[in-house]
Amino acid sequence: MANLVIVESPSKAATIKGYLGSNYKVVASKGHVRDLPKSKLGVDVENNFEPHYINIRGKGDLIKEIKKEAKNANKVFLATDPDREGEAISWHLATALGIPVEKTLRVSFNEITKTAVKAAIKEPRSIDMDLVNSQQARRILDRIVGYKLSPFLWKNVRSGLSAGRVQSVATRIIVEREEEIRAFVPVEYWTIDATLAADGGQEFTVRFFGDAKGKVKLACEADAMKVVNAVANKDFNVKSVKKSKKKKLPAPPFTTSTMQQEASRKLGFQSQRIMRIAQELYEGVNVGQENGGVQGLITYMRTDSQRVSAQAQAEAREYIGSKFGDKYHPETPRVYKMRAGAQDAHEAIRPSRVDLEPARIKKYVTSDQFKLYKLIWERFVASQMESAVLSTVTADFESAGYVFRTSGYTVDFPGYMAVYEESEDETHTAADEVSEQKNIRLPDVREGQTVAFRSTDPAKHFTEPPARYNDASLIKFLEEKGIGRPSTFATIITTIISRNYVKREGKSLVPTPTGELTNKLMKESFPDIVDYAFTAQMEDKLDNIENGGVNMNAVLGEFWSGFEKELEAANEKMENEELEVPVEETDIICDKCGSKMIVKNGRYGKFAACPNYPTCRNTKPLGKQNESGEETSAEASKPIIADFKCERCGSDMVQRSGRFGTFFACSRYPECSFTKQKTRDIGVPCPKCGSKIVMKTGRNKTVFYSCEKYPDCDFSSWDLPTNESCPQCGEMLYRKKGQAVLVCKKTGCGFKKPYENTEE
Repeated sequence: MANLVIVESPSKAATIKGYLGSNYKVVASKGHVRDLPKSKLGVDVENNFEPHYINIRGKGDLIKEIKKEAKNANKVFLATDPDREGEAISWHLATALGIPVEKTLRVSFNEITKTAVKAAIKEPRSIDMDLVNSQQARRILDRIVGYKLSPFLWKNVRSGLSAGRVQSVATRIIVEREEEIRAFVPVEYWTIDATLAADGGQEFTVRFFGDAKGKVKLACEADAMKVVNAVANKDFNVKSVKKSKKKKLPAPPFTTSTMQQEASRKLGFQSQRIMRIAQELYEGVNVGQENGGVQGLITYMRTDSQRVSAQAQAEAREYIGSKFGDKYHPETPRVYKMRAGAQDAHEAIRPSRVDLEPARIKKYVTSDQFKLYKLIWERFVASQMESAVLSTVTADFESAGYVFRTSGYTVDFPGYMAVYEESEDETHTAADEVSEQKNIRLPDVREGQTVAFRSTDPAKHFTEPPARYNDASLIKFLEEKGIGRPSTFATIITTIISRNYVKREGKSLVPTPTGELTNKLMKESFPDIVDYAFTAQMEDKLDNIENGGVNMNAVLGEFWSGFEKELEAANEKMENEELEVPVEETDIICDKCGSKMIVKNGRYGKFAACPNYPTCRNTKPLGKQNESGEETSAEASKPIIADFKCERCGSDMVQRSGRFGTFFACSRYPECSFTKQKTRDIGVPCPKCGSKIVMKTGRNKTVFYSCEKYPDCDFSSWDLPTNESCPQCGEMLYRKKGQAVLVCKKTGCGFKKPYENTEE
């Protein structure tokens, strides 16, 4: 009988199957198979917080199928992800399949490569119940908070709201930053740039710094003009020139948090998108037979460790030496210190094979996969390289008792900078500071030398409020405060947006009126739940459960005793109070009564409604968020008129949105109910009749392609038709859905080749 290996995702199953051979059958559980019921609390708080798990709806047939395979298997290996959640899924699988916990064969691997998978299969272990209990404690805590607080919010704010343990804290962070911005009072200040000329006429710019006593800030125009008038047409003396060499260390390899921050800053990706792409790279991609076929391209992407295996260090060292030369790697491999409180269960995020340069796999992966893999690969390689050597210079120039300064650096030896440079948060503008310039080119000046005055340029500025949080800066703050776990950051952001507590404006996260009101209520009634320190301490307690240092029920009992009292007090307090729920106004004017329309939530999302309902029932569609999370303008929310007329009555056709995507409807609806599906010409002729092939949207917003003459011509395809012809039979080639490969669909041909254009 074959051995059975159970993993979480089908894509991972396909990758691992290729490594283990015919004696193993690999199946996917498709995530969790058991969970707490949605219809009730599912936790007996009076009986040691006993959870009541049920099989997830829709998973019954899958469980029966896996159970049948397990019964016929020689051995059953549980190979779910190597973290708390993965351990809990293995435990639930063992329970659902009727396998005693002590007889389960648990395997885990940090990377999905042939070597790692085979090594793990050879050394199975039992399920780690401390890990499982840590996950159970988190799940139970979140369930208690969500199911006890949500009715409180329905009653006092509005129906449909829900609360979360960590999400409530994240909302508070964003609300408090907005309050800081509103309370901010701009302060005027001035800068003065002076243009000077050295011997030979070479001009350069210096900035006002202060006087002989130190730095001076110019608070108003009078302060600035006093300096400008004092130095006008006077020579400057070179007061000091300080030159030095300094080494700049590379950044450590990525953790989950730093990967999300850097990908957000450099690639503009949202956190949920980053984690989805990383999951794809971890689970396996076909990178061509010359590169080893299907394999996981990166190590496990949920980690807060900066540790790297000795083997990976050696491979990186060998690559760096052959590519750049031995002087580009340090004498001994770099080892990075762990952040306080970080878990060291897994390595840092790195490429599984450093020899797989991004350029080698570009044609086999999607554009997003390539960009993130390139970022991870470059960061890891740079982390094992020699430091950069910089020549720095700071020069002070004095005139009329005032000091002007310039500073900068040139790169003497690039070291790791030949591969990668870390980005920084755009937290503020430093117009009032002397900023360091890269590759500064000062003329050859020396102390005591005189340089000529050319001009001054005074400029007025105002201090700026703190920047709103974006994905990167919020994740950084959450990690610094110990709130949540890096693996949950993307879910936290997605949740508070979907609950309408926060919205995106460009890349910024902005609280909604509902979010601000809910946060105010939570701070007043449940201060512990939204307290930064309390939430961080709870994370420490969950870690202690994982380490076997504390009992799960003890942690849950301590939390419940305090939370129950807060809940009772809050309900009593709100019996005598009534909250006024703020409305969110738009810039859209109701064309029936002239009022400014407000935002409402409906079955299919947000829409603009007249505030005078039910006297005025006028509504309008609102702009939706685009792929980058930006809200489209009110102008964009006006109906789009099609370039064709209604086929029934000849009126204009306007674009509408429905549950199955975008379509065109007669502008006289409901008098005329004619509709037409929205299509897009893809520039490819139909292989059956020669007409245009158009892209359409079907049920569940799935994209497919068909002839514009449908139903007269029945051509349709899930895969993208192209203008390329098969070199073997001459038939049309198609791009496979979700894959960078072109295939011929003619029966018996079987031709396929990589799809070259992945930058879409």
